[in-house]
Amino acid sequence: MHTILQQLVNGLSLGSIYALLALGYTMVYGIIKLINFAHGDIYMLGAFWGYYVINVWHLSFWPALITAMVFCAFVGMLTEYLAYRPLRHSPRIAALITAIGVSFLLENGMSYLFGSNVRNFPQAMAVKQYHLGGVSISNIQILILAVSIVLMILLQLIVQRTKMGKAMRAVSVDPDAAQLIGINIDRTISFTFALGSSLAGAAGVMIGLYYNSIDPLMGMTPGIKAFVAAVLGGIGLIPGAAIGGFVIGLLETITQALGFSAYKDAVVYAVLIIILLVKPAGILGKNIKEKV
Repeated sequence: MHTILQQLVNGLSLGSIYALLALGYTMVYGIIKLINFAHGDIYMLGAFWGYYVINVWHLSFWPALITAMVFCAFVGMLTEYLAYRPLRHSPRIAALITAIGVSFLLENGMSYLFGSNVRNFPQAMAVKQYHLGGVSISNIQILILAVSIVLMILLQLIVQRTKMGKAMRAVSVDPDAAQLIGINIDRTISFTFALGSSLAGAAGVMIGLYYNSIDPLMGMTPGIKAFVAAVLGGIGLIPGAAIGGFVIGLLETITQALGFSAYKDAVVYAVLIIILLVKPAGILGKNIKEKV
């Protein structure tokens, strides 16, 4: 029982990171039906930004987290403006290929500018272990889970209660009708990219603190897993992305606990195949038949 509870704690900590990443995927897809495969690399940029803020500017964790969110929001908006906006009325395959190209550009650009070696993320706060009924949980794990939940709640409030959130929902339902009633499509899409990218930046800083290492290719695998989480929960649905992230995190830690660490990625991809076969719309998604 203690082992199960321990893996539950570890899975929730890791799953909250996947959930933050999956939210960026699901928001962008919900608005413009684009799978932004460069999203995992925005997460990597957030980790590197946090590294330099803490290591070079000698600031604490919280300024690193907030400035990483702002920086990644700007990078997300710039990427949308330069790479995706010119292709908005092109076939979807063109935008998808561009997203893959942007991903390689960010990965190789960071490798060229800063080297491809793994860097030790500075320990911005002392690690403390708490023992509750045989279960060990660190202050870093509590911090990650708490910050992730707060960010998810704030995101839900922005989408449901603000004017821009209403515009996002309107554009996701019918962009042409939204434009007819005076909604600025470009501004709404740009805001969506900024919002999703800021969450990825926060996830990057927290995962750097958690694993204590970063590198230019660190966003590739978590980015794909976050995409699986978004599909699992129901891509285009914000609550679904959060649920999918936690489920993937738990699956990964349980697989490691059972002694199959080498197959933890394979298990995640197997889940993707199964969910596409059994329930393509995801856990919270609804199958909608399109009339031809």
